[in-house]
Amino acid sequence: MKTIVYAGVALIAGIVGFVIYRFGIEPQVQTSVDAAPLPEQPVAAAPAEHAAPDRLPEFTLTDQDGNARSIQSWPGKSLIINFWATWCAPCRREIPLLKRIQDEHEASGFQVVGIAVDFRDDVLKYAQEIGIDYPLLIGEQDGLEAISKFGISAAGFPFSVFTDSQSRIVLTHLGEIDEQEAEILIGAVKQVNEGALTPEAARTVVAKQLAELDHGHDSV
Repeated sequence: MKTIVYAGVALIAGIVGFVIYRFGIEPQVQTSVDAAPLPEQPVAAAPAEHAAPDRLPEFTLTDQDGNARSIQSWPGKSLIINFWATWCAPCRREIPLLKRIQDEHEASGFQVVGIAVDFRDDVLKYAQEIGIDYPLLIGEQDGLEAISKFGISAAGFPFSVFTDSQSRIVLTHLGEIDEQEAEILIGAVKQVNEGALTPEAARTVVAKQLAELDHGHDSV
């Protein structure tokens, strides 16, 4: 049964992903970053009902222990919310970096929260195998609905949201994040927390820095 479901998801995702990215319909993310690598298996999110929010929207999913848990469960933390799935290769590659981010930046108020849009048993097995040590929330259709609350009509995996310590959405990022990109994104959130940048200014700064980073990669 799972094989049939996965095949259906992959077929639909492939068609939707091709149309969206082939014809230049950009995801409605809150940074101007458009160079994030496309996931190998993009999946369509549920249609968005609202414009992109300024603050972290409310939604509740099941945690690893089977309890309902709100995304608002970490007040005062700067969240890095990472939507992923076990079948997504870029997501799997990104997880070791997320684990390091949690370890290195927890003391400065950052909290990684993984949201697995996948079958619960598969998520729990994979999380145990690779030792995911940050909180996980798990959902299938309700996981897709959670993505739509960020004001986008379609997205690929991985998809990450960065908030400041006041639960304001500072940045979103579509695609796998590498170490240099993570440094830029986290650095911008820290400046927002310190009052040196507004969320809007942070998005402008990050877009410029990521563009320069991409240009540097192209010139190598």
